[in-house]
Amino acid sequence: MNSPTGTPEPLRLLPWTPPEGKPCYLSTDSDSSRLSLLADDVEAAQLDSGEQVLAGARAVLADPKAGERAVRFALTRATESLADVLRIAISRDGRIQGDER
Repeated sequence: MNSPTGTPEPLRLLPWTPPEGKPCYLSTDSDSSRLSLLADDVEAAQLDSGEQVLAGARAVLADPKAGERAVRFALTRATESLADVLRIAISRDGRIQGDER
């Protein structure tokens, strides 16, 4: 899609990947399109989940009796959440950079 000035709109990196693991991008001229709003909802859920995972990981690390299994689980979830948050940051940075044109 092109902006009103004729420059191409930046593609939005979506917060999910297909089974093959390749990135998905959205090309739209509306931030209120159905798919844009779904992506916003998924990002919000991922950020909320990340906050919960962070709280859980901190609790595990603060517990001197936490075993290896608990620490590995907390670290696994933390790395998953970090990947989600980085994907969101990259997506949002791309949209911010596109707005500055």
